[in-house]
Amino acid sequence: MDMFSLHGQTALVTGASRGLGAAMALGLARAGARLIVTARQVDALEPTVQAIRAAGGEAEPLALDQSDPAAIERLGAYLAETPIDILVNNAGVEEVRPSTEVSEALWDRILDTNLKGAFFTTQAVAKGMIARGRGSVINLCSLTSFVGVPTAVPYGASKSGMLGMTRALSAEWAGKGVRVNAIAPGYFRTDLTEVFYQNEAWATAMQAKIPQGRFGAGEDLVGAVVFLASGASAYITGQCIGIDGGYLAAI
Repeated sequence: MDMFSLHGQTALVTGASRGLGAAMALGLARAGARLIVTARQVDALEPTVQAIRAAGGEAEPLALDQSDPAAIERLGAYLAETPIDILVNNAGVEEVRPSTEVSEALWDRILDTNLKGAFFTTQAVAKGMIARGRGSVINLCSLTSFVGVPTAVPYGASKSGMLGMTRALSAEWAGKGVRVNAIAPGYFRTDLTEVFYQNEAWATAMQAKIPQGRFGAGEDLVGAVVFLASGASAYITGQCIGIDGGYLAAI
């Protein structure tokens, strides 16, 4: 199982204060990686940091609002002293709203965080990866990278863009030793998606459409993330793994 080990590597997970980001950070730490975890407010990362340390791992919190170009510039300066081997682009925002009511401000807030911010965070991290000739970037796509979801157009646009970004960067950086892949979580109940699950009729109907008959939990992402981060996936790049209980396969 040595090919799955992340010992001696440093992983940066964005949006790791709770939910899926926290679960993936803890999973990478258990596989041996040293973690740098980010959120807009550094204090919000304390539960994640403590969970990683309680599991015997090493974690450092870092404030990062990736919708803010100045914050990404500061990240670049930080990375000059802290090489990163694994990047998980998890930070994201969503707001459900009928498309006729989407404002330019809402569109910009979602795209600036989910896509533009993810790209420039990746750019900052990848410069060091390319210089060292190795690295793994794992992007968080979504079911909305593949199918349309009403009232989630800005989010779907950002996640479709993330899939395109994954493929383009993988083609550009494969010869430089940097792999770029993605995962696409299906229906997971998190703070970000709670608005959907408050509609009991919707939740019941949606669960019935998932072949495995349940919604996802954060731990369901860990195996795929560790795999894509590790040497076990050394010949895999430009791919997006759906983690959805069979939802997309059964549409």
